[in-house]
Amino acid sequence: MPPILPSHRYLNEHSIAYERRSFSPETEKGATNVANALGYRERQMIKTLIFEVVDTGEKALIMVGGDQSAKSGLLKKALGSRNIRMADPDAVLAFTGYRIGSIPPFGWQPDGTRTFLDEALMQEAVLGVGTGQWGEEILISPTNLVQAAHATVVKLVEETP
Repeated sequence: MPPILPSHRYLNEHSIAYERRSFSPETEKGATNVANALGYRERQMIKTLIFEVVDTGEKALIMVGGDQSAKSGLLKKALGSRNIRMADPDAVLAFTGYRIGSIPPFGWQPDGTRTFLDEALMQEAVLGVGTGQWGEEILISPTNLVQAAHATVVKLVEETP
């Protein structure tokens, strides 16, 4: 049995339902590869991104589907600043305690960290999020993810027709 990770403990302590799934740690990084390994659509495997507001140094957690990219204008509106950028890998590690590739969207955030989930993901039956350890994934309902991550649901992605 794989180890109980801090992300699992967090969900257990808060009585939030989820399912543990494992895939080969030899799997190449990326949401597409996780989706293929677990038998889900890429959209359902969440990218957990850290953006920073340059003026203030505030860092925010952004969640979009594996096949999506946050639209700059929508992200700037959500963060309330025109001067934002994706945090570099060293800043992400210092802020989250995790390396890019399997950042859990809950359980580590300093007080006041803002977290956003793209609204289209609320239509999915299940979403997959990282556990902090490559090869381990958490499957969780969108509603439970919002609760666990204290996320604000906003439009972050422009869907193409």
